[in-house]
Amino acid sequence: MLTKIRERSQITLPNDIVKKLDLKTGDNLEITTEEDRIIIKPVLVIDRSQSWFWTKEWQKKERDVEEEIKQGKINKAKDVEDLIKKLES
Repeated sequence: MLTKIRERSQITLPNDIVKKLDLKTGDNLEITTEEDRIIIKPVLVIDRSQSWFWTKEWQKKERDVEEEIKQGKINKAKDVEDLIKKLES
């Protein structure tokens, strides 16, 4: 597929690529170079105040808890009173 650089260095992504990657208006794209190639990669920008959730450490803890839930090691409280009873025991 070919595209041309237009005025103000703009390009149009071929519709086939937009559909294949499910790109939408307003999506962010990271553009890098590698030797003589231009690499365009869709990225998700996360608000800085939420970035802690996506750290490797936090994601490992999330996976660990999900596994404990699957194994029945963690029980959900029915209500606040039940939670307090579980915490006190």
